This record gives sequence, structure tokens and C-alpha cells, in this order.
Amino acid sequence: MGRSRIDAIAQQFRFGPRLIAAVAREGGDLWQACREKASRELEDLAQRIIPRFGWEDIGLRPDVIHDLNAAIAQVRHAARVYGTYGMARKYPRGRGVSVLLSGPSGTGKTMAAEALARETGLDLYRIDLSAVVSKYIGETEKNLRRLFEAAEDGGAILLFDEADALFGKRSEVKDSHDRYANIEISYLLQRMESYRGLAVLTTNLKSNLDSAFLRRLRFVVQFP
Repeated sequence: MGRSRIDAIAQQFRFGPRLIAAVAREGGDLWQACREKASRELEDLAQRIIPRFGWEDIGLRPDVIHDLNAAIAQVRHAARVYGTYGMARKYPRGRGVSVLLSGPSGTGKTMAAEALARETGLDLYRIDLSAVVSKYIGETEKNLRRLFEAAEDGGAILLFDEADALFGKRSEVKDSHDRYANIEISYLLQRMESYRGLAVLTTNLKSNLDSAFLRRLRFVVQFP
């Protein structure tokens, strides 16, 4: 296995020495073995989607495909940029790639997320909001922490469908419910910024998203 492939695996999967040794003993393709080992942690928090679509199936405009390919390139070359070129020392946070796909229903946003997974060779998980969002104070943050940590370990792509349900605008504080809702959004913004993997978000209406969150996105791609 070439050095560049090893660097890519080290960048994409956050495994300790013990787990790496266990995966190596199993033999076979190391990238695939890492994916399978990590996927078990995410099963109870998100729904795994098997990618079925490529660019040729969606019929996107060339400028949209160009932007999505730019996101793929950043994922593929992260090991070189942050490792070989030493940029990790200068950018300890914000090393992930976040992509917002915005447009009306039926324009191919979720299909494009599947194509991104096919192109990068990573597993795609759609977030189950019912399993993450809780009415109990502090539970949503705990669930989000588990979700992001498991995704970072396994190098998975997180898909937030209808992202405005989670990343909506913070409201004026009128009671304790508003205060804790705003705290949840603030925590989510911080966690998205520190997440080092690929996160894909879809929305039918970009204006519904919190402006502070929009500023943290690496790519905003409009689907006509």
C-alpha cells in the first residue's frame, strides 16, 4: 500500500493503535475494513444509505457539478494539505468540509449526496432527527456529541436532510424553552465547525437557516 493511501486512511479514520492493529489483522482491503469497523457505531444514531446514483443519473448543470467536485477534491487531498504540508498546525479547527445543497424539492439534492458518497468511497448516513432531538434539557447536545464523534471515528458523511429543522434561526428569548433552543443551535454551530469530516446539508429554503451557520459553510450550492 502506497504512502499516500496510508496517509488518506489516517486522515479519514480516527482509530487508536489497538483498533488499527485489529483491522490490519483481518486482512483484505484496509480502507473497506476501516469503513465496516466504524459503521457499527453509527447504526443507532443515523440511517445508512447505500449510494445508487452518480453524476450521470442526476443531470445537473456543469457549474453545480464543478462545485461538488471541488468539495470532493478537498476531501481527497486533506491528508496531503493538513499532513504533508503541515496546515493542521495552523488550522486546528474547521478542517472538515461542509456542503449546503439548496433548492426546491425534486431537484436532486439527496441524489447528489449519494453521488458524493460514491465518488469519495465513504459511507453516507442520514441523520434521524427523532433519535437526536430530545425534549429533555441537555439530551440533544449529548446525542449530537455521540453522533459527531462516531462519524469522525468512522470517516462517514453526515447527511442532514431538511437542515433548517436543526439549523434554524435563533429566536428572541422569551422563556426558558427559547433559551435552551438557542443553546442547542449554538452548540451545533460549534460542533459543525470542529467536525473534520464531510457534512452534507439540504434545504428547500436557505433563508430559514441561521446566518452564523451559513458563514461557517465551505460550499453553498444552489440547485435550480
